[in-house]
Order: sequence, then structure tokens, then C-alpha cells
Amino acid sequence: MELRDYIRILRKGWLLILTLVLLGVATGALVSIIATPKYVSSTQLFVSVQTSDASSASDLVQGSSAAQQKVRSYVDVVTSTSVLQPVIDDLGLDLTAPELAAVVTAESPVNTVLINITVEDTSAVRAADIANAVGTSFATVVQDDLESPNGAGPSLVKIATIEPAVAATEPSSPRTTLNLALGLLIGFALGIGLAVLRATLDTRIHGSHDIENVTEAPILGGISFDPDAKKRPLIVSVDPRNPRAESFRSLRTNLQFVNLESTNRCFVMTSSLPGEGKTTTTSNLAVALAESGATVAVIDGDLRLPRLADTMGLEGAVGLTDVLIGRADLKDVLQPWGRGTLFVLPAGRIPPNPSELLGSKAMVSLLSTLSQSFDYVLIDAPPLLPVTDAAILSKLTGGAIVVAAAGRTTRQELESALRTLEHIGGKVMGIVMTMLPTKGPDAYGYGNYGSYYGMDQDNVNIDTQVPKDSSTPNVRSR
Repeated sequence: MELRDYIRILRKGWLLILTLVLLGVATGALVSIIATPKYVSSTQLFVSVQTSDASSASDLVQGSSAAQQKVRSYVDVVTSTSVLQPVIDDLGLDLTAPELAAVVTAESPVNTVLINITVEDTSAVRAADIANAVGTSFATVVQDDLESPNGAGPSLVKIATIEPAVAATEPSSPRTTLNLALGLLIGFALGIGLAVLRATLDTRIHGSHDIENVTEAPILGGISFDPDAKKRPLIVSVDPRNPRAESFRSLRTNLQFVNLESTNRCFVMTSSLPGEGKTTTTSNLAVALAESGATVAVIDGDLRLPRLADTMGLEGAVGLTDVLIGRADLKDVLQPWGRGTLFVLPAGRIPPNPSELLGSKAMVSLLSTLSQSFDYVLIDAPPLLPVTDAAILSKLTGGAIVVAAAGRTTRQELESALRTLEHIGGKVMGIVMTMLPTKGPDAYGYGNYGSYYGMDQDNVNIDTQVPKDSSTPNVRSR
């Protein structure tokens, strides 16, 4: 993944990241609230080796060196039972020597004769009392027991308290600021990790970046999601100033510049699976092309589940099937829509052999006739993965335009659909993304400025009423 991909993931997962950050901070605050405050008190002892009054400088150095060597051993003595048991007895502590040793620490800075004794307790006063008592008991044990065993003369080692322990005014734990900071960092890290993991496991197509990772075919347009699409499928005609309608006009413009060297302007409109907005896209694209003055024929090539006639508001009992089997003439079933530049050929009756009909010589002849009579011929074909109808039609036309629904179609499904076209020798003219979100990192640019610019001045709102005198299309001369 590139940097922009991670930025998109962070933008898309900001709510998850924020939620985990807040949970982390809340956890840190809760830990700080429920944790029992603990206080630390320390006392510092000075260890020296006595020398005679007439000692030379070398004797003093040797005495200091001996004291340093002894200090390293004395550190372990501080937490011994012989030192701690008298403290327990004197202060009346309800602890055993090992339990008290767990809260007492001793250390000696390198190359010094100092010993620091630190005690942690839930009471600041008791912590100071224990630290001072441990220091006193330690001095007694060293001077009377270790350095003067059996009372054989005075001890040459002297231990003096140079800094007694005092009661702390602030608890040493919990450290609220640190807990909050750790909670924030842990929550942020978990949020980013989960956001990246979710994006990695999510194989659905969400934007143009996903399409570019699947195919080199151009993205011809992006159509935003409309929850009312079923109520007003022909948005280009019903609400021409709607940004979504402008998206179809952008698709129209891009289609006009596709494969300019070819005179075959007959295209199959298909998708990977049902429910990706294929029929809606075909219908609105046909209306947008007719708006620009082009003559357009749109065919319902889905002979298994035809929907184009219902979407366009036309009668669909007789249509393509009847023409292909010779029961009707093309001019009799080709229905005008609008003001005479857009004609619709419904599917007609559902045959038992759709694939054979669509790949027949009659279909080739029909497409040839329509291509000579119209500037554009659009075929609303079935999805590619369930059946082979669209793949068969793609070989008879200038190519296929594949519709992919954002948040629904997976990369694997789109790859399989495009591979089906490739295996049969069909050409992919481009990809149209549908159901795109209008906000967020996956929002597509098409149509965002439709409300500002409005309709093109040369656009004409097509009247949805069918003219009475329109039994045959106007044939384009070539």
C-alpha cells in the first residue's frame, strides 16, 4: 500500500480510532480512580570505616575503599530477616519479614559509600516510619552483629543517617497523567491496527483506487448512491439539475471519447452480479446521450429477467425475442421514448434458450441494422458471472461497459467478470462505478458540482410522453 492508501484508511476509520482512543483514556482514568494510592519514603545512610587519629592519607584512602566494598554487600543485608523482624516488632506491623521485604528496596550509587533505603506503603506516615526503622535496625545489625561478633571490641564500621525519611505529601502511584497518556497511545495504536486490518480484510470495491488495482480499463464515471433510485430511476429526465443526473452526463461525455478510432458505437452494459445498478445506468445514459442530440437505441438484452421496459415506463410484452425468432418486425416493436431520438427495444417474451438467441445470426443482423440507423446502441445485458449472455454479446459489439457497485462488488468478483470477457475475446471499454457515497474518503468527484453549474445550455429535458407519430426511427445516413 502507498501512503495515500493509509491516509484513506485513517480517514475512513477515524470513528473507530476515536472510539478506541476514548476507551483507552477512559480505562487509564478508571485505573487511576480505583487504584489504591501508594506513598514512597526514603532514608539515606553513610557507611564509614574508622581509622586512628594519626592515620596517613594512604590509610584514609584504604578505609574509603574498604567501606565501598562493604557497602556492596550491605545492600542485600537491608532486606534480610535479621533487619526487618525487629522493625515489625517495634512498629507492630501485621506483616511477615518476606512481605515487608517486598516493599523495601535498597541500592547504593556506584563508587559511593551511601545506601538508599526506600519503602512503599499505602500510608505516607507509615512509609516514613518503616524507612527510618529499617535504617536504624540495619545500622544495629551491621555494627553489633556483623562487624563486632560476640561483642569482641567496638566495630570499626560506622553507619550514620544523613537524610532521614519524611512523610510524602503526594502519592507516588497511581500516576494519573501517565495512565491517561498510555491509554491514549494504546487506544490510538489499536485503532490504527484495527482500521488497517479491516481495510485489508475488506475485499469490496469502495473507490477508484480499488478499480485501478484490478484492471487497467478506464473509469468512465461514478454514480452516487440514491436511496430513492427505485422511485425515480430516470433521474436525468425527472430532475435534470440533480448532481446525480450530472454524473450521467459526465459518463456520456467520457463515453464519446472512448475508442475514437472505431466507428462501432454499440456497447454492452453489464455487471458482475445482479443488483449493481446496471439497468438504471443504461437507461439514464441513453437519456443523457439523447439529450445531446444523438440518436440512441437501447435494447433489453436480459432475456432471463428483463427490467428495461419497466424502468423506461414502456410496454414490454413484445420485443427482442419476437424479432429474433421472426414473429415481429423491428420497426413494429421498437418504441420511441421522449421526443424522437431515443428508441427502446424491450426484451419481449422470455425464451427457453437466451444464450443461443443472443449469439445467433439474427442478432448479428439486428445489431448491424441498428448500428447503421443510430449513433449509439446500448444493450442492457445480464450479469457476467451467473450466465454467459453478456460475454457472447460483447463479441458482437464494440465492447462491454462493466458496472461495479461500491461497497457491494468485491475485487474478486470484478476480476472474475473481466476474466470472463477476456477469455471469450470481448473488449472492456471501461468501468462505471455506482452506489458511491456522497461523503467521506470514498466519495467520487463526478457530479459534486452539478448543482453549481446546473444543466448545460444545450441540454434539453426530454419529454417522457411518447409522440403519437413515431412508428419508425429516423435512419442516420452514412
